[in-house]
Amino acid sequence: MEEKDIHSELASIRSLMERSSKFLSLSGLSGVLAGIYALIGAFIGYRIVHAKYTNLIVTDSYPGNSQIYHQLIWIAAIILILSVLTGILLSIRQAKKQGEKYWNPVSRRLISSMAFPLFSGGLFILVLLFREEYELIISASLIFYGLSLISASQYTFSDVKWLGICQIILGLMATLIPASGLLFWVIGFGLLHIIYGTLMHFKYNR
Repeated sequence: MEEKDIHSELASIRSLMERSSKFLSLSGLSGVLAGIYALIGAFIGYRIVHAKYTNLIVTDSYPGNSQIYHQLIWIAAIILILSVLTGILLSIRQAKKQGEKYWNPVSRRLISSMAFPLFSGGLFILVLLFREEYELIISASLIFYGLSLISASQYTFSDVKWLGICQIILGLMATLIPASGLLFWVIGFGLLHIIYGTLMHFKYNR
C-alpha cells in the first residue's frame, strides 16, 4: 500500500472515530442568531431602565428597583428560550444535511454535560433574586454559561471551550465592575456569539 493511501486511510479512521465520539452538527448560524437576540434584548432592557431613570447611562449602577430587575430577568429568559430553540432546530437541519442522526448517545451526553452547570446557575440566580442581590446576576449568568460550554466542549468542537473561557472572564470582570454589567452581558451573549457563530459557520458549516 502506498504511503498516500495509508495517510488517507488513517485520516478516514480518525474522522470516523471523531464523529462517533463528538457531536459535529452544531450550527454556526445559531450562534449568530443567539447573539442578535441578545443585542435586541439588551436594547429593550436598557430602554426599560432608561424610561424610568432618564438620566441613567449604560455604565451607571441601576437603582434598587426590583420590578425593573424582574423585567430584565424575563427578557433574558425569553432570549435563552429563543436561542435554545434556534440552536436545536438549526443543528437538526445541519445533521440531516450531513446525513447524520441528531439524537444519539453523543448528543445526549452533550446536552447532559451542559444541563448541570446551567441548572445550577439557574438555581443560584433564583437565590440571588430572592436575596435581592441583583448586581451579581449578570456575572453569575456569564460564569455558569461559560462553565456549561467548557463542560460540553469534550463532546463537540474544541472551539466551544474557548467561547466558554471568554464568557467566564467576562463574568469575573462583571463581578469586579458591576456598574458595567450590561456592557459585559452585551459583549458575552451578543458580540462573542456573533463572532463565534460566524467563524464556526465558515470553518465547519459551509
